[in-house]
Amino acid sequence: MTSLVQNLGLSPSLAFHDVWTLDDPSLLAFVPRPVHALLLVFPVTSTYEKSRVDEDGPISEYTSSGPGEEVIWFRQTIRNACGMIGLLHAACNGGAREMIAPSSDLANLVADAIPLDPPARARLLESSPSIARAHASAAAKGDTVAPSAEDKIDLHFVAFVKSAENNLWELDGRRRGPLNRGKLGAEDDVLSEKALDLGARRFTKREAEGDGHEMRFSLVALAPSMD
Repeated sequence: MTSLVQNLGLSPSLAFHDVWTLDDPSLLAFVPRPVHALLLVFPVTSTYEKSRVDEDGPISEYTSSGPGEEVIWFRQTIRNACGMIGLLHAACNGGAREMIAPSSDLANLVADAIPLDPPARARLLESSPSIARAHASAAAKGDTVAPSAEDKIDLHFVAFVKSAENNLWELDGRRRGPLNRGKLGAEDDVLSEKALDLGARRFTKREAEGDGHEMRFSLVALAPSMD
């Protein structure tokens, strides 16, 4: 994950770190701060699907664009690309956006995406050679083969980021648009107690109470590098 976003142009002063718990302060203390984004990785369950459909039902499709948006949201149209979409949501929003190298592939992608509506942004990703190269390079360095578009994958990625207006946003390319989960304090980062309650803990609580009592998930934080 770290090599992919750094190859695209994110500053090497930021890196992804494993988050081993949502509740143990002694383990959360190992994560460098401030945390600019969280990526939640989880199996797609019937509980998640029901919640997604129920919440999205009354929501209109997101159509915003331009520099006035609080966050950049990418609709996922490429099958099995939720990991890449999640990484882009984490790196292109909040404090991380200010740490993208000028004239890099990522900086150019952000500049090109800002004036576009969601369908046009999706087409931008579909046709981006830099995204394709970064994905192929990261997959080549890993221990497993990247899934093809035809493979059936039951894992999904959701990003949580904090906007300049101190709102916590849930960014998921399968939804109708970005979801504002609530107001944070100016001192809160995305791993603060308030942000966890509004975001990742809210998600895991719903899954634990669902029909399958699903508790499998992974969490990584985009935060200062320890190198």
